[in-house]
Amino acid sequence: MRQSLKITFVIIAFIIAAIVFSYFYLPVNRVGISSELIMLGDLNNDNKWDQKDKNRLKDVITNPFFTDSLTQLKIDINKNERIDEEDLLFLEHLYDFSNPYIAEQTAKRKGINYPRPREFFKYLPKYEYVQRPLFLLKHPVTTTSPFLFLRTFVLHQTSSPYEEQLLHEIYNEALRFSFAYNLRKNQLTRLESEYVSKKIQYCDILFEQKKYDEALLGLISLVEDAETLTIKTQSEFIKKILFFRDNLKALLVSKEFSAFNLDRISYQDMFKTIEGHLKSDLDIALDLNSLSAPRDLSNLKNYIDRAEWQAFKSKTKRDDFKQLVLYAQYDRRYLRTVSKTSPKLTDIQLQNHNLPMILLFRKALKIAGNDKKSAVGLLDEAIRIPLGWVKSIPKNLLPGSVALENFLLPGNKEDGSDKSRHWNVFGGVAIYKSPEESLILALKREIMDLKEQNYSQEAMTEFIRDTIANINGIYYVVSIDPNLIKAVMAQHIKRSQS
Repeated sequence: MRQSLKITFVIIAFIIAAIVFSYFYLPVNRVGISSELIMLGDLNNDNKWDQKDKNRLKDVITNPFFTDSLTQLKIDINKNERIDEEDLLFLEHLYDFSNPYIAEQTAKRKGINYPRPREFFKYLPKYEYVQRPLFLLKHPVTTTSPFLFLRTFVLHQTSSPYEEQLLHEIYNEALRFSFAYNLRKNQLTRLESEYVSKKIQYCDILFEQKKYDEALLGLISLVEDAETLTIKTQSEFIKKILFFRDNLKALLVSKEFSAFNLDRISYQDMFKTIEGHLKSDLDIALDLNSLSAPRDLSNLKNYIDRAEWQAFKSKTKRDDFKQLVLYAQYDRRYLRTVSKTSPKLTDIQLQNHNLPMILLFRKALKIAGNDKKSAVGLLDEAIRIPLGWVKSIPKNLLPGSVALENFLLPGNKEDGSDKSRHWNVFGGVAIYKSPEESLILALKREIMDLKEQNYSQEAMTEFIRDTIANINGIYYVVSIDPNLIKAVMAQHIKRSQS
């Protein structure tokens, strides 16, 4: 019996010693990184470099902005975040030999610096954001572009690397718009044509004046309009709602508003002016001073809509949220639009807020499989959660002129999450109910806040600004069609073939 216990003790001691030895001395995989090994230049994903890839490259260059970001990344062989002439030379040489070792040796014999075989492979971590390279090749579309500056645009080095980067992004964005515009110009309504012509002329003027940062934002705005918006499929209310928004913007900088701030006219006078715009722009007759509470607690449908909203929020996957945050942290276009902030209360008309939200919502739509209710739920989560990250930073450590509340969201020092939530919430209500109901509900909600603050000058300013954010959300959430340009392309190809 004792002998048996001794043997058992020795075995247990040996196992413990083995475990301790393994823990301290044997190598352990401690990094939970999931990556994919991709072949740069393999554009048809068949793990080869051949004539098929060469043909695919020609197709991509012909229509560069209708290709996914990963394919674009595979063309950027010199890894400078641009698609340029050197990338084409490297790829065409590789496709001629279908073997990176032979391609490298052949190039070296000619005295050409050429990527080594391993450089044609890249590890792509699962959560790495794939940045679309800038397209800097000369292209025939410049000769038919509506931009005057693009027809004579020359890509060259400047004394300022920052200015050079701006010019490269301007060229890329102007090309992208020109592709979309050429596809759609014969299908635009008179109103759309007039609108886009004014924005094109404005971008030309900004470029001529060398206001490159403003020109770039104007171009990004034009691209989003061209690729996602049409008034042909919209209701009369949606077609007109931006006229009401623009009248509110004008009211904020009017003599009438100055008179209100100086206590020369009353808040009732301001209400009459807004009611007049509501009637003339949208044919809505309201007495703002006697609006009911924003929520009718006796209406069962309100509870059902709220439960559905919460259900879509709850469906937001961790991976979806990560994708949206990575986009907000790294996407070149989004960072350009969100970087335009200003000190407190100087962006009176919310000029800095709408374009970043359009880009953010478009990305959320892509992540959500073009389901607008899911996209609204995803944005609702994204707007709430990162706010806590930034609020944990002591205020005295944050620059005074940078968005204080949320670096991932647009707006100024006081506007980040607040106006973004207005945009998203009432945009969401517009698809759960209707755009008209959403606007009226928004007005009820904002007037409730206005009453609580005794119709003060600051409260009236925020009432109008919040309403502008609400209208922007209603218009764009309802109107954006992420598949619009694909549908237009399909029609264009069909017409060409017939």
